[in-house]
Amino acid sequence: MPLVSFKTELKPNNKQETLFAKHAGVARHAYNWGLATCFQALEKGEKLPTAIDLHKKLVAEVKSIYSWYYEVSKSAPQQALRNLSTAFKNWWVHKHTKRPRFKKKGHHDSFYLGGSIKISGNRFKLPRIGWINVHENLPLITPKNVTISRHTDRWFISFRYELDKPNTPKIQGRIGVDIGINSLATCSDGTVIENRKAYRKNKRKLARLQRNLARKQKGSKNRKKAQVKLARQHKKVVQIRKDTIHKLTSWLAKNQSEIVIENLNVSGMLKNHRLASAVADCGFFEFRRQLEYKTEWYGSKLIIADRFYPSSQLCSNCQNKQKMQLSKRVYECENCGLKIDRDLNASINLELYPTTDSLSGSKACGESNQLNGKSGLRTR
Repeated sequence: MPLVSFKTELKPNNKQETLFAKHAGVARHAYNWGLATCFQALEKGEKLPTAIDLHKKLVAEVKSIYSWYYEVSKSAPQQALRNLSTAFKNWWVHKHTKRPRFKKKGHHDSFYLGGSIKISGNRFKLPRIGWINVHENLPLITPKNVTISRHTDRWFISFRYELDKPNTPKIQGRIGVDIGINSLATCSDGTVIENRKAYRKNKRKLARLQRNLARKQKGSKNRKKAQVKLARQHKKVVQIRKDTIHKLTSWLAKNQSEIVIENLNVSGMLKNHRLASAVADCGFFEFRRQLEYKTEWYGSKLIIADRFYPSSQLCSNCQNKQKMQLSKRVYECENCGLKIDRDLNASINLELYPTTDSLSGSKACGESNQLNGKSGLRTR
């Protein structure tokens, strides 16, 4: 059974918000203390301490000095040190991240809770915090641990659980999906999903809020209020984009047996400064990421076409190949005279994409494939 993540917003009272802030502060302090200890060990040429070594030293040297460590759950600093150990492995061993940095108050505040956790309807019972309401009904499970995080002035809770694979009937065997900027997705059956362009539509408002923040005196209460307003607007843009992609990917994974998409070079497209903003506003990587785990959920198959497959240059009728400028939105075949929308022509070619093993670069993502070994995230 696939492992699924669930995330929803909490409705804490003032006392609970204070406890949340204390837990996040202790987790941040433990992480920064552990990071400083690791850097000192590296400077002296000593072996890097493990998470267990750091926790033993934390209990012996730090907790006796700072009594407020005992006001929160012990799980928060323990998990912070485990996260630090993982960060060093990603930097030192796997070499795919930057050097770990010190955490700052108000930036990605979060903490971990484990132990006696209960769920009843739309309420959680958390250690040291008690019963707390959420904005929706919760799944009938008992999570072993949860992560609580803050975005702007709102608190969210997330946890993982096993999901039974739903048996959804498929209405279509195979479909090609061409993703773009003008239209987010054009399917080979003629379905067109418009791009909501959340950032572009909110760009002027974001600029106004940013100017308003720049005028405020640093450290003042009005500056904090302006920061919250700007962060809320950025969060709204992200939520609009994710909502569109979630609805599209769920529809595709539930109703199509096979889905063929392009292997886009998103990092290379972002280097084009004329298109970078529009490309980032589409969420191409998020679209592929969600498809990869949702096709596993619903028993469908994702096929990634080779990056150099000329889907926009081939005629979907006679397979004649000709050059196509980006400015041309209608494909006019020089061989058979076919006139068709450029994106629709590309999506039909993707549907006809051969999936033989001899094609290098092709990738089928079925039940056994996941994105970097991670389970999917279902955002509520």
